[in-house]
Amino acid sequence: MAMRIRNPYYCIAGILAILFAVTHAWNGQSVELPKLDMDAVSLQTRIVFTYVWHIITAENLIFGIAFLMMSMVREPSKVRFAAWVIASILLVRLLVILGVTIILDASALGGTLLDSMAIIIYMILLLMGIKRRGNPPQSGRG
Repeated sequence: MAMRIRNPYYCIAGILAILFAVTHAWNGQSVELPKLDMDAVSLQTRIVFTYVWHIITAENLIFGIAFLMMSMVREPSKVRFAAWVIASILLVRLLVILGVTIILDASALGGTLLDSMAIIIYMILLLMGIKRRGNPPQSGRG
């Protein structure tokens, strides 16, 4: 039995999530984590910052794999709850990013634009996948 994509929105969201995981890990290791001043920041703080960074990387990877698998499920109602849970997690992630930025330095809000847009596009794809009704009609089958 061949596996086929039944929900293209979930498939695109899955591919994007895996791409986000790779770029997040790469950006963290090559740009953000090295910015930590090794003399001014304790080892414990660097450890916490590093594992928190990579928790998000792992979440993105797991979301991506889940959505690729969900894109092939025949019955949309069987995976709709999982999609809502992931969309809720992403919404909370966006609110935390924006809220913390506003509280600590509202002038830095522009620096969150790329992350915010990525999350919003991702959520739009999820909502389109959730709202999708059934499978497209299959031609040539009777």
